[in-house]
Amino acid sequence: MFDKLEGIYSRYNEILDLLGDPNVVNDQHQYKKLMKEQSDLEPIVEAYKEYKSCKDTVETSLMILDEESDEDMKDLAKEEMNTAKARIEELEDELKILLLPKDENDDKNVVMEIRGGAGGDEAALFAAELYRMYCMYADEKGWKTELISLNENGLGGFKEVVFMVNGQGAYSKLKYESGVHRVQRIPVTESGGRIHTSTATVTVMPEAEEVDIEIDMNDCRFDVFRASGNGGQCVNTTDSAVRLTHEPTGIVISCQDEKSQHKNKDKALKVLRARLYELEIQKKQDAESQAKRSQIGSGDRSEKIRTYNFPQGRVTDHRIKFTSHRLEQILNGEIDEIIDNCIAADQAAKLSQVE
Repeated sequence: MFDKLEGIYSRYNEILDLLGDPNVVNDQHQYKKLMKEQSDLEPIVEAYKEYKSCKDTVETSLMILDEESDEDMKDLAKEEMNTAKARIEELEDELKILLLPKDENDDKNVVMEIRGGAGGDEAALFAAELYRMYCMYADEKGWKTELISLNENGLGGFKEVVFMVNGQGAYSKLKYESGVHRVQRIPVTESGGRIHTSTATVTVMPEAEEVDIEIDMNDCRFDVFRASGNGGQCVNTTDSAVRLTHEPTGIVISCQDEKSQHKNKDKALKVLRARLYELEIQKKQDAESQAKRSQIGSGDRSEKIRTYNFPQGRVTDHRIKFTSHRLEQILNGEIDEIIDNCIAADQAAKLSQVE
């Protein structure tokens, strides 16, 4: 581990020198690439520098204890040594986590799809609540949400909603949300007061750049139609909505949120690129070990990951056996507690494989 850390430390200093080179500064592509690499390495380097500083403190304290006759100085040295030793143990654990292979998609924006599952109108209402929860979470993080398409029912529920979340590190957090979400409560449509169980499926995909996925436009068919639903007079009276069909895969994407047909086409292509990229990721995971595929962030959309139980006011994440009794706050976007526990469990699983 420490040979690797020394190599990272040397590379970090090399990057700092390169960033001061006028030739690099004038090459914006290389400059941005090096800035990104520096940003990725900085947390590791800072932790390693602190680790080495604590090691030096231990060695200095041992010398003082061996050579110093003053008892007060010895007590002070002993206290500093014990503090440094405790911090060294913490830093060793932190460095092991920092050295874990990073998901190359973690820094990307995401495309999210929420679909009502079992439960009819109640499932659609739940899907709308999940959409609201993620929008509030994104807002709290300073991220931007962008609606792509929406299929509503007559009660204010969403049969399907597709949207983007734009923000640094959005995928690193939201990837743990992929899967089946289950709600247990008395539906507004239920006159007998019985508790029903309904589901909604959440899919989280990293936004793919053109360099990640190249789309042959000859494989795409675009149909235009008149948008429906809310959106104002202009949206509802012009053929601005776009339906994109990718013929090799049969993927169909509709986008009608924008007044401009061109903007709707661009959004539809973003979703297509994300779906094709997700297919590539899935192929890669299928070719790897079962241990890799079973990691918490693998995004299996058929897996029941969480239950929202209204009578008991609790939310349970079944993957990590975590339960919170803050149902209302969670539905208001306060989901960091769950996501942080998912991240910790995922890191622990990866560390166990390394060790």
